[in-house]
Amino acid sequence: MILQLTVAVPVLVAALLAAAGRWLPRLVVDASAVLAVGAVIGLATVTLLRSPHRAQVTWLGGWGPSSGVGIPLAADPLAAALALTTAVLTLAALVFSWRFFTEVQAIFHTLMLLFLAAMCAFVYTGDLFDAFVFFELMSVVAFALTGYRSEEPSTVHGALNFGIIASLGAYLTLAGIGLVYARTGELGLAAIGRHLAGTGRGDALVTAAFVLICTGYLVKAAAVPFHFWLADAHAVAPTPVCVLFSGVMVELGVYGVARTYWTIFDGLVPTGAIAVLGAAAALLGAVMCVLQRHIKRLLAYSTISHVGLLLVGVAVKTPDALAGSAYYLAGHAGVKGALFLGAGALLNRHETVDEHDLRGRGRGMPVTSAIFLLGAAGLAGLPPSGLWAGHSVTEHAAEQLGWWWFTPVAIVSSALTAGAVLRVWLRVFRGAPDDDPAKGPDEGHEGPETRTILRTLPWTMVTPGAVLMAGALLIGLLPGGPVATAAAMFADREGYAGLVLDGRVPHPHATPADPWTIPGLAGSALSLVLAVLIAVHALRRSAAGPPRFALLHPLRTATDAAARRLHALHSGHIGDYAAWLTAGVAVLALLTSSL
Repeated sequence: MILQLTVAVPVLVAALLAAAGRWLPRLVVDASAVLAVGAVIGLATVTLLRSPHRAQVTWLGGWGPSSGVGIPLAADPLAAALALTTAVLTLAALVFSWRFFTEVQAIFHTLMLLFLAAMCAFVYTGDLFDAFVFFELMSVVAFALTGYRSEEPSTVHGALNFGIIASLGAYLTLAGIGLVYARTGELGLAAIGRHLAGTGRGDALVTAAFVLICTGYLVKAAAVPFHFWLADAHAVAPTPVCVLFSGVMVELGVYGVARTYWTIFDGLVPTGAIAVLGAAAALLGAVMCVLQRHIKRLLAYSTISHVGLLLVGVAVKTPDALAGSAYYLAGHAGVKGALFLGAGALLNRHETVDEHDLRGRGRGMPVTSAIFLLGAAGLAGLPPSGLWAGHSVTEHAAEQLGWWWFTPVAIVSSALTAGAVLRVWLRVFRGAPDDDPAKGPDEGHEGPETRTILRTLPWTMVTPGAVLMAGALLIGLLPGGPVATAAAMFADREGYAGLVLDGRVPHPHATPADPWTIPGLAGSALSLVLAVLIAVHALRRSAAGPPRFALLHPLRTATDAAARRLHALHSGHIGDYAAWLTAGVAVLALLTSSL
């Protein structure tokens, strides 16, 4: 019953707000939404505490596994922890919106609650087709939230790009589900896994099904070259919505790939293609992050980079790497959620998120300043943050597999994204409020998301970001034993089948994941040093103007030309994005069949 309530409570409250919200006082609407999310947090916490010891499985409609048509909701510890993370970020976004939106209709709260319900249902469902249904419900609500300020043309454009590309990916996922059903006659993840495991082989149809199913998830995960929609959507979506987009929605795409692989395709298809796309996303996202001056776009490209590292962790295919990915996901969710709330505070106060236009104007915002500084340190992997713990554990697992390249990719991408955020902190919160030589035209001026500019930020806009950041920086202190055990349970295909179909809780042997290693600490220190150098160099480069030495002119010209080409690739044209999606499917299929 507890799993149904986790999904049903926000849906019921959303329905009530949709029906009566226009007649209710704003305080009642806000309180109702927050109480509903609080209930989900409580239910998810209970589920997380029970899941290592008692089977948390519910068959909807009273059908059971013997019927062959039942739809299960199942919660292992990692799924329950992800549902809890989703609910906590939703609570932070709603509390932040109390004063951020001085005027907001109840439809906003309705959409946020439906978004939460869809994400929790997607995490818990044990049925492949219903995972698609809940994933698409999540997408539809996300489209509406992206285009919430529909009076602005750029908002409509970003929402349409998001909607069309995500829909194309969804069609391919549905085609892959059809192939799996044609082969097995099953839609339950556990039942499909047992059926295919019995065959002991993977063939062209199985490979095609894996590629098609994962395409939709990789679109949502913003893996290269499926990533183009993300920055456009983040740039126009309301700031509280961006907290959920970057903090958890994109990560759910990674979760979809991981859950589908471990329950169905483990041992039948290789994951090298996922690793290649993840590494490409990590590096390209990091470079694009450094090139941005629109802070919300900068943070969006940072998300692409770090989600790429998550994908590589999944592709390693070991419980140890999965444990590292769990640390990493939780840390990234907190850091990125806090940074977007900080960007929202800047937007409310100054009506712009252009880094150059904000030069020195954040000096009177000490809490927001601390969030950006700590966020930069967190992205670089400051111990004991979740990002640091995730790096350390995953790098060790990758090296055991012979993937020596993962460590330099992780260090470079983390340093670049952290350096970009640190540059924002130095310019906005420490710079002098005077003319910037590199300022140029304002790229981030937006119509205010709230009609009242708050000269003093209330606690509702300060506390959520501070709490998220504190949690993200302390997650690495969680004991490695439970995390490793949760990862081993997630990666145990027969154990998951036993949980769902037989009601047996798996108890795999797991070695505690220990992030406190010398290589992990050394990698963190190197990332932090590189991030500082990148930030300082960027500020000096913009202040110094053209290079004084003639030999440096060709290098500066070449880098500027490369930057222009990268910007041109991200054109904002839906036709270009659809072409890249098509090419990405072909590349994914080619790599999966050949690696």
